[in-house]
Amino acid sequence: MSGPVSRDPRAQRPPHWAAALPWARIAPVAAAGVALALYPLVGGSYGVDLTAKIMIYAIFALSLELLVGKTGLVCFGHAALFGIGAYAAVMLSPETAPAQLWWLLPAAMGCAAGYALFMGSLSLRTGGVYFIMVTLAFAQMAYYVFHDTPFGGGTDGIYLYLKPVASVGGATLLDLDAPRTMYYFVLGCLVATFVFLALLTRSRFGRALAGIKASEQRMRAMGFSTYPYKLAAFVISGALAGLAGFLFGVKDGFVNPELLSWHLSGSVLIMIILGGLGHLRGAVLGAFAYVLLQEFFKNDAWFGEFARHWQLGMGGLIILSVALFPRGLIGLAELLRRRPGATPPGGPAAASPEARP
Repeated sequence: MSGPVSRDPRAQRPPHWAAALPWARIAPVAAAGVALALYPLVGGSYGVDLTAKIMIYAIFALSLELLVGKTGLVCFGHAALFGIGAYAAVMLSPETAPAQLWWLLPAAMGCAAGYALFMGSLSLRTGGVYFIMVTLAFAQMAYYVFHDTPFGGGTDGIYLYLKPVASVGGATLLDLDAPRTMYYFVLGCLVATFVFLALLTRSRFGRALAGIKASEQRMRAMGFSTYPYKLAAFVISGALAGLAGFLFGVKDGFVNPELLSWHLSGSVLIMIILGGLGHLRGAVLGAFAYVLLQEFFKNDAWFGEFARHWQLGMGGLIILSVALFPRGLIGLAELLRRRPGATPPGGPAAASPEARP
């Protein structure tokens, strides 16, 4: 004898196609990683250098995504942490021999994390627009230290003549002076950063950050002390921004105070908005889209004299993309699935209201 039939419509819903196929999100990320790994085999020197630069900005965008997209803290002084990591990489390197990567990289990240601890411990006592302004003030303080004083070479900046190496027992394992080695080291750092943040956001710590973003007042009512969580996220974000700055300084072999300017803080904020807030994939996608669009509008062959005013075209396109894609480029696929007449991969049944989760 058959049992009673459930009248709950949710019990009769078929599984959503994205939930039934978890590789639908993993496959594009894996494919992009493979493409980046193979690109130096077919790309020219300029393309490889540009791609390495974009991947460094992607790491920088991921570090800010942890604050803005995952915690709800809009920081407008993140470039200070990026620049401190870059300056530390150059200033801590000896002039007579290449520095060892084993200690130089953690030292640069530690310098950025230390300033993030100082900046976050004070700025996190404010909120809203006041938090934005205080972080901007701390960033400008760091900017003028490097810009208006002899510390760090002043406005002229400083050069890195000997790039770091990683050696064990006299045998060199990594020489970042080689362009292809530098490229793959940047790619490895990008993958490691992405995986680390993916695991972090799925941990209990990450769930707490998501709760703070949704309603900090409710988290406090539940007994959570939100300040330590926000400060820890700020320091982790600062360390990752220092990693990006370290890679940028080593790749170019030169740093100047513009790496700490508020313009760069605004640019990386645009990257994560353009890609899609709340998604790690969106931060990476936004970094690639922003830099490639910048290179496109600067192209004299396409725009002639107008290429000198590339900011006009770039700004107009960003405004248009935000208006058309409010969830960023990462939400473009969902918009295409929802267009009139479109059928989702689950078939016609998945398009019915009863089939939606």
